[in-house]
Amino acid sequence: MPAFEYVALDQNGRKKKGVLEGDSLKHVRQLLRDSGLTPMGVEITASVQKEAKQFSFLRMFGKLRPMDLVIFTRQLATLINAGLPVEQALSTVAQQTNRRKARSIFMSVRSRVMEGHTLTTSMTEYSATFDDLYRSSVAAGEQSGKLDIVLDNLSNFLEKNYDSRRNVESSLYYPILLFTCAVLIVGGLMTTVVPTIVEVFDQTGQALPPATALLINVSEFLRSWTWLILLTSVVSLIVIRYSLTIPPIRLWWHRIKLGIPVIGWFSRSMNATRYANTLSILGSSGVPLVDGMAIASAVVSNHWIKRQLEGAAEQVSEGTSLNRALEATKQFPPIFVHMVASGEQSGTLDLMLQKSSEYQQKDLERLIATMVELFRPLMLLIMAGIVLLIMVAILLPILNMNQMGLS
Repeated sequence: MPAFEYVALDQNGRKKKGVLEGDSLKHVRQLLRDSGLTPMGVEITASVQKEAKQFSFLRMFGKLRPMDLVIFTRQLATLINAGLPVEQALSTVAQQTNRRKARSIFMSVRSRVMEGHTLTTSMTEYSATFDDLYRSSVAAGEQSGKLDIVLDNLSNFLEKNYDSRRNVESSLYYPILLFTCAVLIVGGLMTTVVPTIVEVFDQTGQALPPATALLINVSEFLRSWTWLILLTSVVSLIVIRYSLTIPPIRLWWHRIKLGIPVIGWFSRSMNATRYANTLSILGSSGVPLVDGMAIASAVVSNHWIKRQLEGAAEQVSEGTSLNRALEATKQFPPIFVHMVASGEQSGTLDLMLQKSSEYQQKDLERLIATMVELFRPLMLLIMAGIVLLIMVAILLPILNMNQMGLS
């Protein structure tokens, strides 16, 4: 708990100064009154003020690691389910973690709760950590009196997302490493090894085979213009990234991307999984469907799909069923739409959304695993082909010289 410096009067009217720990100014004043003192002035200590300045950046931009948020949500759900008040549960979770940033965020949220704010309002200050989905779910849990159940569902949702993201990233590590090594090896051969060998051929004065001449030209180009290639690549990357921040260009690109084979399917599946997951957790938390659709569309990364989903939310608010509104967007697989329709008819929409998201997630992971497995031998074949071409271009002049010597 933070420390506060106080000035108070005792029962004899004498001034007393000291330092007292408390959750807030109001809490410290109450502690002083309980001790028979009349508070004259209470302020946070200089050390805590300094720490607060250090964490002001965190309040604006700080974000917990995904696993820290999962652990926090799981522990908070367990403690609240055990009957602990929210402020006491927050204090226990803050003491449990050994990460300074996490502890600061949790204690700050607890201080605001102690001041009379709701847990949802207290989390708003750290919107980078507790996003709209998180806060909306917590708000629904507070309103329904089922905060522990909502937090438990939310922790399952966050953990599932974390595991899925980690599996995808770990699958991509090896291909990226292999591609980087291939570029470095070929670049090293073309800029250092090949020019040294070519000097021997130049001294003979003989006409070189076309493959060898091409290899020499490519090698000389890379040696002379490597700086230009790197500069052009960096500038192009900056221009592309800036262009994609312009809404019309970004919307156009996201729409074009959906028409690219494999990439379009991947984007649709990934966004369908996110949308269904989010809408499921919001629905099970008691958030109304139209409000849940507005929040769920915010987690969709493709802006063209997001625009279609915003239109779908308007249709649902006007009385259209969810499955018809989603089908009209033409951005969801047929099996997804049929499962939503089945859930609406049977009254188990949240369950069907969860099942459909799990199906889409598994299908997506299978595709990624297949692409990674195909990429490995393909990359090896490409490397072997390039090295073979280099070796042939080098060996051809040597064989020609041997033939001339024999003749």
